Amino acid sequence: MSLYVVATPIGNLDDLSPRAAKVLGSVAVVACEDTRRTVNLLRHLGLGKPLIRYDEHVHGRALPGLLERLESGEDVALVTDAGTPGISDPGGKLVSAAVAAGVPVVPVPGPSAVLAALAGAGFPTDGFTFLGFLSRRAIRIRRELEGAGRERAVVFFESVYRLAGTLAEARTVFGDIPCAVGRELTKMHEEFIRGTISEVIASLASRKELLGEATVVLAPHAENRT
Repeated sequence: MSLYVVATPIGNLDDLSPRAAKVLGSVAVVACEDTRRTVNLLRHLGLGKPLIRYDEHVHGRALPGLLERLESGEDVALVTDAGTPGISDPGGKLVSAAVAAGVPVVPVPGPSAVLAALAGAGFPTDGFTFLGFLSRRAIRIRRELEGAGRERAVVFFESVYRLAGTLAEARTVFGDIPCAVGRELTKMHEEFIRGTISEVIASLASRKELLGEATVVLAPHAENRT
């Protein structure tokens, strides 16, 4: 019995590792954030597996059954809609419960929007702070950004519909520092919008339509680096 924490593509299906495909083919059941997305991934692999919805809305109901399967000797794979489970999604609760129950947890690493954005940002990345999804209230956004510090790159996720407002809050906290916004990472229309925060906000305002979520990287402050 093992809980496999399987990273899945963030856009490009070719990024799924051979090991991840092998694990998904071997487990008894797949716990997933959205069954509709996961069934498409499994079809791409030619697999048919039982799926169990596992997200923040059904966590309390689904968790006991998943633990029962694991403790009875079944292997279970945990996947999220895209990227690595447990990173800014409810999968971490299942992992914690499995560890507490003495169930072996096996990470199967792979695609990550955080690391993809950092790799393409063009900033010093010897250290970084990841904030996940920020709050929706301006005062809380400021507190979260202030708590991230200034000496390392800061990475967070944001909806494109709130992106300009959140960047404006970041400018209030850090000043008009360089930043990079990654959109559609690994997909056909992948792009990085780079510049100072003001330049990026202006670029966003000039566009007719933006879709999806963005991964934002704020540069570390050069004056605080040695």
